[in-house]
Amino acid sequence: MIPEKGSERKEFLINKVLLDRERDNNSSLKKPLSYISGERVNRPLIYVGMATCGQIAGAGDTAAAIKEYLNDHSIDADLIEGGCNGLCSEEPIVDVQLPGKTRLSFPRITSSRVQSLLDEILNDNLPEIEPLGQYDNPVLRKWEGIPMMDAHPFFLNQERLLLEHCGLVDPVSAENYIARGGYWAFSDIISRLTPAQVCEEVTKSGLRGRGGGGYPTGTKWSAALSTVSEQKFLVCNAVESDPGSYMNRAIIESNPHRLIEAVLIASYAIGATRAYIFIREEFGLAVERLESSIEQARDYGLIGHNILDSGVNINIVVKRGARAFVCGEETALNNSIEGKRAMPSSKPPYPAEKGLWNKPTIVNNVETLFNIPLILSRGAKWFSGTGSGNSKGTKLFTLSGNIKHYGTAEVPMGIKFRDVVLKVAGGLKKNSGGPESEGTVDFKAVVLGINSGSYITADHLDTRVSFGELEKIGAALGSGAFVVLDRDVCMVDLAKYFTGFFKRESCGKCIPCREGTARMLEIMENVTRRPAENNSFQTLERFKGVMQLRNLSGVISETSLCSLGKSSPNAILNTLKYFKDEIDAHIFERRCDAGICTDLRVYSIDVDACTGCTACFKKCPVDAIIGSPRYPHFIVQEKCIACGSCYDACKFNAVIIK
Repeated sequence: MIPEKGSERKEFLINKVLLDRERDNNSSLKKPLSYISGERVNRPLIYVGMATCGQIAGAGDTAAAIKEYLNDHSIDADLIEGGCNGLCSEEPIVDVQLPGKTRLSFPRITSSRVQSLLDEILNDNLPEIEPLGQYDNPVLRKWEGIPMMDAHPFFLNQERLLLEHCGLVDPVSAENYIARGGYWAFSDIISRLTPAQVCEEVTKSGLRGRGGGGYPTGTKWSAALSTVSEQKFLVCNAVESDPGSYMNRAIIESNPHRLIEAVLIASYAIGATRAYIFIREEFGLAVERLESSIEQARDYGLIGHNILDSGVNINIVVKRGARAFVCGEETALNNSIEGKRAMPSSKPPYPAEKGLWNKPTIVNNVETLFNIPLILSRGAKWFSGTGSGNSKGTKLFTLSGNIKHYGTAEVPMGIKFRDVVLKVAGGLKKNSGGPESEGTVDFKAVVLGINSGSYITADHLDTRVSFGELEKIGAALGSGAFVVLDRDVCMVDLAKYFTGFFKRESCGKCIPCREGTARMLEIMENVTRRPAENNSFQTLERFKGVMQLRNLSGVISETSLCSLGKSSPNAILNTLKYFKDEIDAHIFERRCDAGICTDLRVYSIDVDACTGCTACFKKCPVDAIIGSPRYPHFIVQEKCIACGSCYDACKFNAVIIK
């Protein structure tokens, strides 16, 4: 039986999955727990960020170069292919820890920089490459003159609760996770709390779903627990098909055991004996690490029959699915798991009453579940004291756009969007306004993901990251995409892209979504297309189409079956609300100030700069350019199709875009 006292329970867990494992191999524990947790090392430890984002930046070549260096120099060191610490703009990132000293983190270590880095650092010398910082540890000797990692501008204004181990632990090491306190919360609750008490604790914490809807998690769990059934299911939604968002994928790749523990706790809380983690097929690395970690946990007796001698039985299955955006909707996701076409079903009944195979089913996304071990280990009172108002805890964002620091960030609920943009993300890369402008002169908006379609404009930058405050300005938090736009972005073109995305991703089941998105896209394409010269009917048609957008959007939002259809008009409505001047310019003046809408571009030739080289004349596919060699050329606007071939061909900057 599992002991009742907390310290004894933790010791029991460590003995169960670590010491017993070593003794089964007829050997004593080879490594102290401090070594397994990464606090102390008895030989050099080299950690390479090898999540998908790191591999895209070349971390695979970096790891290969490190292996070659260690072999060539016969150096006994531990090389860990780890996860992402969130600062994707500085990848490939390599951490090095020497015995007795703190861990140093180095940015942009490509394969060509490996030798110069290791030549110095392995000889206890600081290299010329400036470190990002060092990880503070009171029992280890610090490097002089090197700032702490938590003082880096990207990390300074974050509150890393969900990301605390990401980029630090070995993702596929159960020992590493347990030595840092992993699985303790699960072993604790199955020994002393009933499922109802776990649901009550989560309810008291104030945790709300992070998938976009913000529904209270504890209330959802209690509904499933109170539904009588001989079989219940827990489903983790790891689809993450929202463009511009990859934080769930990153944390799975960086700390999969945390998700497994959370799924186990949630399954126990609702009385489920089987759990599914539904993840996209193309998330190859995440699937690989997740399946490997599940097998480890199963080998250690943490998954399966009679877990830790408690009488609890829970199995976890990784279900690979399509990347379809509609799979993020819980009823469509359940249909996909059952082997059916991923199409939404009408609600009620809700999945908590009738879900998978008509059994009570709870669907939570990855970020929501990542909070659960923290709540159960530190208590509902602690969690309810974090965040702001009715928005407790933290929020993960995938920061992208024309910003200095992009990647995965975790900020406290209640922080201002201005602070996320200027402090965490570091502001825009280029800012014509100078320091006194606080980095917002070139700022246009923040887009909170396709599924919400919400814009945070300059006027709303002081709005806080909070469910309640966002509702006041007619916006929604979304699942976690955080795209920062500058003045070079055409909001009309962006709205057209969003609409086209929804049209492609519509399952086609309900008419408002299937036909409505097609009609909205047709209108937006007409707005961004230059009509034929002297064709007043086309101008009128474009104007009438825009006039219909509001009514059409209202019908789609109110009558669509699922959240995909209901949210599909949001980007257009917000563009009409905040950037109507850009739509008017496209319709009446046939002008795109950002120069993005190619069909509205007007090309002309500066006769003073043109040398008559005939390069543009030769490239024009419709013979719209006239002129003689060594004399200025001209563009016949009636023939020009605005393809841009002349602009690309000209070496003298004589072709002008208006």
